[in-house]
Amino acid sequence: MRKVRVVERAQRRAGGTGGTGAGGHRKASGGAREPRRPTVSLPALAPYAEGELEPEGDYDGWEFADLDLRDQAARGARFLDCAIRRCALDETMLSSARFIDSVLEGVHGVGTDLSAASLRDVELTDARLGGTQMHGASLERVLVRGGKIDYVNMRRAKLKDVTFDGCVLVDADFGNATLERVSFANCVLRQVDFSAARMKEVDLRGVTELGIARGLDALAGAVISSPQLLELAPAFASQFGVQVED
Repeated sequence: MRKVRVVERAQRRAGGTGGTGAGGHRKASGGAREPRRPTVSLPALAPYAEGELEPEGDYDGWEFADLDLRDQAARGARFLDCAIRRCALDETMLSSARFIDSVLEGVHGVGTDLSAASLRDVELTDARLGGTQMHGASLERVLVRGGKIDYVNMRRAKLKDVTFDGCVLVDADFGNATLERVSFANCVLRQVDFSAARMKEVDLRGVTELGIARGLDALAGAVISSPQLLELAPAFASQFGVQVED
């Protein structure tokens, strides 16, 4: 069964590596390519009823629905072809965990530890998270849609082909992170920290509220709109020591 799933995933990606399909790159106006989106197609899942999560656990083809996973320790666990829906993740330890070809829907919690975790071909929808630790994490072909995430620590994280769509990020810390082909569509960014971040083809034009607390000088490699430039002009002037007088 696992071999069949691996072949199916390979076929999905092979069919979406070019053109304008889910896995291909479309050229957005302004020179930034759109991120490749995940192509998640879950098999029939079995309801999970195996007790608490375990460190280094191997979870393949499970559906975790409406479970209380608070304070559980699953460091280094692997989730393949899984769905985690409406689960409580307060203080859940998922550091160095791997999520592959999986969906997380309506998860909620404070203090979830995803430091050094790896997310590849993952959809995260309608999450309500606060104080999430994702420093050193790796995200590739990830879609974050809807929801609200407060005080997420993504320092030194690596984001490649990541799409934020219709979500709210408050006090997100991208310090020293690497962002390549990352887009924000219909998103709110409040008090975001981009200090020493490295950006390549990052599209911020779809941000409806753009508030950058630190790291304006790291926006090289990002694309912003003309109205956003006007909104950020005072901050840019302050950043470079320019005095503006009428």
